[in-house]
Amino acid sequence: MAFRPLHDRVVIRRIEAEEKTAGGIIIPDTAKEKPMEGEVIAVGPGARGDDGKIHALDVKTGDRVLFGKWSGTEVKLDGEDLIIMKESDIMGIIESAAASRKAA
Repeated sequence: MAFRPLHDRVVIRRIEAEEKTAGGIIIPDTAKEKPMEGEVIAVGPGARGDDGKIHALDVKTGDRVLFGKWSGTEVKLDGEDLIIMKESDIMGIIESAAASRKAA
């Protein structure tokens, strides 16, 4: 099923956190917090400004983003847990250069 969000909403898939700490301790599922990082799956056309024109969103499909812990509405589409939120709930985009430094 294809889903297209309206206005300035985006659909995000959470990126699961590591199951081990840097010291090698395995974190059980019950102790894990929900990750606040995700990948943008779909974006709406944009918000309508005071001038009546649609202003495109800053995020695009495929972007890795950070968002607030309690942001958005959790939904299940095609058996997958996703989050629908307004673009204003997104705190920032994780740039690929920063992500590669984190992995190193």
